[in-house]
Amino acid sequence: MGSPVHRVSLGDTWSRQVHPDIDSERGTPPFSVERLTNILDGGIQNTVLRRKVESILQGDPVFNLKDHYFMTQDEQYEAAIQKKFHLEILARHLGWSEGSPERSYAERALSGYVNLGLHGIAMNALRSLGSDEQIAKWGQLGKNFQIIATYAQTELGHGTNLRGLETEATYDAATQEFVIHSPTMTATKWWPGDLGRSVTHAIVLAQLICSGVQHGMHAFIVPIRSLEDHTPLPGITVGDIGPKMGLEHIDNGFLRLNHVRVPRENMLSRFAEVLPDGSYRRLGTTQSNYLAMLVTRVWLLLTGILPYLKKSCVIAVRYSVIRHQSHLRPSDPEAKILDYQTQQQKLLPQLAMSYAFHFLATKLLEFFHSSYNAILNRDFSLLPELHALSAGMKAMISDFCTQGAEICRRACGGHGYSKLSGLPTLVTQVTASCTYEGENTVLYLQMARFLMKSYLQVQVSPGSTPQKPLPWSVMYLATPGPSRCTAQTAAHFLCPDLYTTAWAHVSARLIKDAVHHTQTLMRSGVDQHDAWNQTAVIHLQAAKAHCYYITVRSFKEAVEKLDNEPAIQQVLQRLCDLYALHGILTNSGDFLHDGFLSGAQVDMARTAFLDLLPLIRKDAILLTDAFDFTDHCLNSALGCYDGHVYERLFEWAKKSPANTKENPAYEKYIRPLLQSWRPKL
Repeated sequence: MGSPVHRVSLGDTWSRQVHPDIDSERGTPPFSVERLTNILDGGIQNTVLRRKVESILQGDPVFNLKDHYFMTQDEQYEAAIQKKFHLEILARHLGWSEGSPERSYAERALSGYVNLGLHGIAMNALRSLGSDEQIAKWGQLGKNFQIIATYAQTELGHGTNLRGLETEATYDAATQEFVIHSPTMTATKWWPGDLGRSVTHAIVLAQLICSGVQHGMHAFIVPIRSLEDHTPLPGITVGDIGPKMGLEHIDNGFLRLNHVRVPRENMLSRFAEVLPDGSYRRLGTTQSNYLAMLVTRVWLLLTGILPYLKKSCVIAVRYSVIRHQSHLRPSDPEAKILDYQTQQQKLLPQLAMSYAFHFLATKLLEFFHSSYNAILNRDFSLLPELHALSAGMKAMISDFCTQGAEICRRACGGHGYSKLSGLPTLVTQVTASCTYEGENTVLYLQMARFLMKSYLQVQVSPGSTPQKPLPWSVMYLATPGPSRCTAQTAAHFLCPDLYTTAWAHVSARLIKDAVHHTQTLMRSGVDQHDAWNQTAVIHLQAAKAHCYYITVRSFKEAVEKLDNEPAIQQVLQRLCDLYALHGILTNSGDFLHDGFLSGAQVDMARTAFLDLLPLIRKDAILLTDAFDFTDHCLNSALGCYDGHVYERLFEWAKKSPANTKENPAYEKYIRPLLQSWRPKL
């Protein structure tokens, strides 16, 4: 079978032939991989357009990634800026407008290898928080790259707790300016991407002070560097924060502001404004200024976090059909490691999770788009649910994608530890997502507060419809299900309604338990804040269960909509089953706790889970092919479409500077050490 040209993109001579071990996996597909790719892309027209964009990038030497793993930090930074610069020139030439599908597909293909990503986030913040006039002015400057911006929120001493930010913006009515100031060392802005060496402006989050009264966090556009020679402006101390665990191509920076003055018009004022005389006027809710973070979180799920797990699955599954190790039977040849149940148990739940999160993130994005315009028009009725979902799902998806990428790396043995596999880079990139845009434990607890309010809303009028309708994501709290699971055989656990009901039961019970524990403490005289802190671990567990339930439900509903694609529906149904059962087995104590499941039923669930593994294993290569990552995009010696792992790993290793330059330590240390045994005359 010949390789699809759009996937094989590194130009290696051996790519003209596909390795027989991976070719046999694609021999007679039981479903159309191409059609599944179209479904994941949201339509055949999107697949065609994406491949066109990828083909253009692959044909341009500036976007070559082959030497990336051998670059120094400075070289990575410069190469990432070069790629961004070249992409902007190319996009203008080809008419790829800002926010267009072409731009999104280009960013997908070059993810992890371009800089100035925070410029887009800053522009999103501008569009979310700025007035129409501010968007017209600053948006055009940003679109043309007449300025380069970042989003400066996190400080040396404060991160997710935005109310604790120390940077101040004090209004001076005499000059109609805001004085932006870092009053303490811990008020130093710390971590914003592209701040260290690149940006000219920052959207700075600061505590607004008018006439001595604090009005909470607001956003201000602050010039950072000269547009003439890029030097820091007066009152600005800015630089790079130093080496990090990963993302070495990004210049994360620090920023100290010493009474820096900006015009009154530089406060983003869609939801609040300061009048010339210093009067403060709020036009939205206190939560309105968090909208920029919410936009970023929703956008990140599908484009900035999930692809790391998808790529990890592609690499590990492909390698696992090339790697042969030991014997299933003494008389047989060495087996593909993917034929071992233990390898399947490692990798196939990660593959199922990739699909589950894809459909979840797509559903959340649809909900976001349907409610975003209403919020901009100051209808905030959907904001609490949207905030809770974006917080909880960002926490869950980044947690599981980080764990999953590391499982994939370990599943590749020693070669998974090589940077040339691509896996260590994917692991360090996705690990960062557990912290940026909100630390995950804090985000889960934000979800938990929403769940507690929703549960209490149901309890106000138990058995009747609440006066205020429940948001769709928590509607199940008002409709109690059975107290015992009805499954009598392993096959019953392959019924989507059964395991969805099981997850709804456990989630509702944990939410109820968390609320009751908190209320019991409060009734005993404990302050509500102390009561929350003393039950936070229980609330955390409830929030995680709720997120898992929502994911199972969204996956189930997505599969049900594929009635006109029976072959694809069958294979995705198996993944949905596997995802739901893997969660039940991993958290079996929660299902056993109140007797919803018996020990015998957990055994049945395990049997159903293990029976799914060989069925999904047969389609594993096809399911990873459907993600349609090109070799260029994966940049992995282990994960190329043609399966020639060992040839590529050896050829890439030979290009290491360690093999092409003289050994600097030989004359200085090795030679003297080797000769030190000789007697001195």
